[in-house]
Amino acid sequence: MAEEKEKLVHETRRRFTEEYTADSTTKYDSRDLERLQKDDAWVESYLLWRHSVVEEALKMIDESFRWRKDININDLSESVIPRWCFDVGATYLHGYDKEGNKLFWLRVKLHVRDNKTNEDKKKCVAFWLERYAKKEPGKLLTVVFDMAECGLSNVDMDFVRFVINCFKIYYPRYLSKIVIFEMPWIMNAAFKIVKGWLGPEAINMLKFVNRSEIQDYISAEYLLPHMGGTDPFKYSYPPLPDDDFQTPICENGPASCEDELESKDESELDTRDTVDSEESALKPRKLHSAEDHFKHDDGEKTDAKPKNNRRASTVFKGPLLHISPADELHFGSKESGERKCVIVLSNVTKNTVAFKVRTTAPDKFRVKPSNSSCDPGSTVDIVVSLHAASVASLQDRFLVMAAEMEQSTGTGAQELAQFWKEVPRNKVMEHRLRCHVVETNKPATLGLKENALNRPLSSNEDLHFKINQLLETNRRLEEQLGRCVWYQHLITLLLSLLVAVVSAVIYSLKDTGR
Repeated sequence: MAEEKEKLVHETRRRFTEEYTADSTTKYDSRDLERLQKDDAWVESYLLWRHSVVEEALKMIDESFRWRKDININDLSESVIPRWCFDVGATYLHGYDKEGNKLFWLRVKLHVRDNKTNEDKKKCVAFWLERYAKKEPGKLLTVVFDMAECGLSNVDMDFVRFVINCFKIYYPRYLSKIVIFEMPWIMNAAFKIVKGWLGPEAINMLKFVNRSEIQDYISAEYLLPHMGGTDPFKYSYPPLPDDDFQTPICENGPASCEDELESKDESELDTRDTVDSEESALKPRKLHSAEDHFKHDDGEKTDAKPKNNRRASTVFKGPLLHISPADELHFGSKESGERKCVIVLSNVTKNTVAFKVRTTAPDKFRVKPSNSSCDPGSTVDIVVSLHAASVASLQDRFLVMAAEMEQSTGTGAQELAQFWKEVPRNKVMEHRLRCHVVETNKPATLGLKENALNRPLSSNEDLHFKINQLLETNRRLEEQLGRCVWYQHLITLLLSLLVAVVSAVIYSLKDTGR
């Protein structure tokens, strides 16, 4: 499979060079041509979108490259685009959907149809997409058309078509879904045209939702209040609001004074931990080898009970690091007071591996160390702790980034900073972890039931969400039932009127015959 994919990539490059650049290369940006020859993932994205049909992929690359040069995508920056495009806040990146895909917001009521400014608005969209593609290559986006309070003057079909073409041609394999919030009924005909632009394969990506349905796709945490959400986010510029994984927290660890303050706060919050256990948890520990660590883990897995009644840790086995736990960090609820988790990184290479840990909620979590290195065959503990008044959420996520270093490269703060600036993106291993909130104060009967089923029970947040879903489904069913009953009464009335009219006509005909 890998060999076949490699052959297709090679053939695509060869044919594009021979068939599209033989006469002239000036129709494309030289930087795009250079990237096409080096970036396998970029070529694969066009092939996958065209079902590995090289001929179709070549046409798509040609159209995409022409557009990239026309719009001058490689040189687009904040200084090139008019300031008002950013000030108005009609387009921005913020938050995640329930599948962990970044949200790309289009606030339609802030968009006014105007041919004079249309090109600037298109460049603004292109700027955001190119910026995201460089920072998170291959990671999907969910587009949200917020159509609340919009009218006909706000809807620009040419602009909508441009946005769709961005994902259909210029940025293939980036679109997860398009969520259209509270579309006015008068726009129904217009969006039938949009479906045609998307094509039959992408029709299922369109999700038309109202206030009661949008939380099927996006949690309240990332929805604005007018959508029924609790997100306090208010757009402002500058800076650009494309937050989250782009800024590592505590890049080189907190200052010494911050350490002292934090240790005081933690001692007040959690009197159960002794000073010795707290200090040992905060220090990275190194074992003689990764192999010894995993043998020890496997030997005790069946005998020892997981600490704090948590499930035994699983291991993600990456090419550079083995990461434990593999999928989830388990924090306690606000009542249980469990404030810390440990991520264990084990170097399975023969070289030093640099690593970074980033989070979607830098205001909630402290990570120690968040940017360091791991020697060959050794293990490092990363302690993730919650700030004083913070509570872990199911939407919080962590990203572990790792890259192999040359033996001559130093591991000091300056050397690591320079290393991350220079390391190629395709040499970086990435692994994501999500948060899970564990209830430790459950009644004994619930605990027995959990053990019997050999699976953890849902947290209060899960149960609350599911109950809300059931209530909402029940409400919608009642509405549908009410409409059915209303239609039934209407049909009965119409039939009665029809019978009355027919009877009157028959009666009048009989009178005439007499």
